Amino acid sequence: MFDRLREDIACIRERDPAARSTWEVLTCYPGLHALVLHRRAHWCWTHGLRWAGRFISHLARFLTGIEIHPGATIGRRVFIDHGMGLVVGETAEVGDECTLYHGVTLGGTSLAKGAKRHPTLGKGVIVAAGAKVLGGFTVGDGARVGSNAVLLQPVPPGATAVGIPARIVVKSADAQREEQAAKMGFSAYGVTQGDDPVALAMKGLIDHAAGHEHQIALLWQAIEKLSSRSRELPMPECVPQDAALTEGFDAERLNRLVK
Repeated sequence: MFDRLREDIACIRERDPAARSTWEVLTCYPGLHALVLHRRAHWCWTHGLRWAGRFISHLARFLTGIEIHPGATIGRRVFIDHGMGLVVGETAEVGDECTLYHGVTLGGTSLAKGAKRHPTLGKGVIVAAGAKVLGGFTVGDGARVGSNAVLLQPVPPGATAVGIPARIVVKSADAQREEQAAKMGFSAYGVTQGDDPVALAMKGLIDHAAGHEHQIALLWQAIEKLSSRSRELPMPECVPQDAALTEGFDAERLNRLVK
């Protein structure tokens, strides 16, 4: 019991720069209190003391503002930051080292009793503030769910889901991204610089347009060379000479605007 408590306190001090001391974490962090009470409630639930489990869960909700069903499975070193309004359903499973913020819902979309109705979070998943993860699917290890996202589908390991309904904007966690993430440290609220799908789409369009601009300039330069040699292929009058031979598309400036 005390080993788990020490683990919980250590993970909070590691991930929350506002945590100044062990005593402060032990006495002032409702996420820690909710997890400690949940372990008692879960023990009662799994040993047939269903009413006692529900009552402890209800008491924890009253004291912390965090509602975790006693049937839910919570892993080790889970960090609930702030936590107010967080709801975890009966068949939900939260893996080791996950981080859940305030307003998160791990809910179900089925009314079938005994079925797997709530999501399973893999190891190291971050679910940001206000996100709703609804259904009996799996969110892979190291995945991130952005703030206020409504997630209704599985997420591959290492991917990021944002939006309503949530879209997968990073399909895989390649070695370079993981190296950069390690340099940056813990990603608060499940947000990184490349998560915005609109910005990503705009950058893709800008890069595509820049490529076209470059190719057109090269074509006109080749035409000019041929024209100067043979004098039989004049430059079309509708195209100014300077516009045809130089690139005027500033892709870098436009990319900076959508960052």
